[in-house]
Amino acid sequence: MTTEAITTRASAAGAGSSWLLCGGCGAMLYERRFARAGRVCPDCSWHAPMTAHQRLDLLLDSGSARGVDVPAMDSDPLEFTDTRPYRDRLRDARASTGLDEAAVCARGTIEGNPVVVVVMDFRFLGGSLGSTVGEVFTRGAELALRERTPLLTVTASGGARMQEGAIALMQMAKTSQALGQLDEAGILTVSLITDPTFGGVAASFATLADVIIAEPGARLGFAGRRVIEQTIRQTLPADFQTAEFLLTHGVVDLISPRHELRANLARLLSVSSRRPDGIPRQTGRPQHAVVTDPELLPRRDAWECVRAARRLGRPSTLDYIGMLLEDFTELRGDRMSSDCPALVAGLGRLDGVPVAVIGTQKGHTADELRYRNFGMPTPAGYRKSARVMRLAAKLGLPVITLIDTAGAYPGVEAEEQAQAVAIAENLRLMAGLAVPVVAVVTGEGGSGGALALAFADRVLMCANAVYSVISAEGCAAILWKNPAAAPTAAAALRIDSRELLRLGVVDGVIGEPDGGADADPAGTADRLREALRGALAELLPLDQMNLVTRRRTRFRQFGVAAPVSTPVSSGDAHESQPDRNVEATR
Repeated sequence: MTTEAITTRASAAGAGSSWLLCGGCGAMLYERRFARAGRVCPDCSWHAPMTAHQRLDLLLDSGSARGVDVPAMDSDPLEFTDTRPYRDRLRDARASTGLDEAAVCARGTIEGNPVVVVVMDFRFLGGSLGSTVGEVFTRGAELALRERTPLLTVTASGGARMQEGAIALMQMAKTSQALGQLDEAGILTVSLITDPTFGGVAASFATLADVIIAEPGARLGFAGRRVIEQTIRQTLPADFQTAEFLLTHGVVDLISPRHELRANLARLLSVSSRRPDGIPRQTGRPQHAVVTDPELLPRRDAWECVRAARRLGRPSTLDYIGMLLEDFTELRGDRMSSDCPALVAGLGRLDGVPVAVIGTQKGHTADELRYRNFGMPTPAGYRKSARVMRLAAKLGLPVITLIDTAGAYPGVEAEEQAQAVAIAENLRLMAGLAVPVVAVVTGEGGSGGALALAFADRVLMCANAVYSVISAEGCAAILWKNPAAAPTAAAALRIDSRELLRLGVVDGVIGEPDGGADADPAGTADRLREALRGALAELLPLDQMNLVTRRRTRFRQFGVAAPVSTPVSSGDAHESQPDRNVEATR
């Protein structure tokens, strides 16, 4: 659908006729019913353009919107004239839309959560980014900064305003800088992409937000389809630059139909907002869920542990998220090239505590296993996890990782996309992450692909889980020259929970119900909840410097003859266990 067609249909929709033609399927639509449905076609789900004020009515709680005045500038720095003087175009746009410019700013709430909203209106000179639009956005960002309130931007634009020349170009830098200040202040930013969003807006504030949501079918890109086809002389895919295309290619987090927008935004805002009533934090240590003394665990056959860890019925990351978290929003994509379905990440609440959760996802059926790449993340998966961890650090949210993977994906594409670099970057990032990190090996913990999510303040594992430098089969093939020697290799590698606790690689073991986690997923989830609550109760009171120092010290001491001393603050609630780590070197 072309930009010109959208403009025409938007104008027709506002003409007041009783019947309209759908811009997607051509069906006849009764105007009042169409408006009540949020301007979405009931037959093809085409999302029609909306005015800025329609957007505010759709998104904000009734009666909560308060406009933020930004004086419109009549400057014409180039004294520009094409077929008409620029000043005349501005005057006509104001008369036809009732707006001062192509963007408006307002305060308001979404299901009680405060937010500053900047909304663009494509009717006004194609939503082009000129000096006043840049000023409206920047003032909105500065208001969000002063009030420490999340910023929501709703974009609809053809790009930078040519009639203002390089001054319009400078708005890309100006608005990007404003978002950078919100990053530094730890304030959530959300971008809602509507159709179309191109050029300078797409290459600045539309894609710099922490979370990018798109309406179905919305197009986003730097250059438009026609320009690209004329330049490179290639036929582009039918869905090129659409929300669905961008979700697959890792650019947007979520495609949200219009009727779900408020609920999706409210979940995000509730997790990140610093609300006056505060967030409840659970207290107390785990009573029975975590075993920290290896002598209290039974000796197990290592190969039997491997087989138990791989059972398809064991709860997955998504299973645990469904049983443990409230208000969960999954975030997708590495913002570079793709989304990895083998790794799930997002924001939610654990018993009221806002958290970021990242985990590998295998699945339970043959189809899901194939779709999830058998739980083996690609570089895009590790880059997605890094993006969510940085967001957690920005918002001050603890990070929980759930690990069940045979290892990082070893394919050609993974090497082309620098799998080793992606894993290394995660390790470095986690070493200095200034929020609590709790890692749990729930099934298989395979090699560096698992460690890339397990550089944590507390490393726990389920009783039937395994954690190793290499799979037992791989070790047997390399050292025994016989894959059938896998049971022998598993025993030699000491990959079961009892041995790993003794070696100090893990800090505690979460018991499983009789028959294993797959026999009672809900019971296992209850034990995991108790273990996570206890770990967070110990870690949340620690200041950032002490937290990072202790985490680095924990991993620094592996492979040394004596434990490395750790500075202890008065608020430190967790005693180190140096003897266990000394034992690991003997």
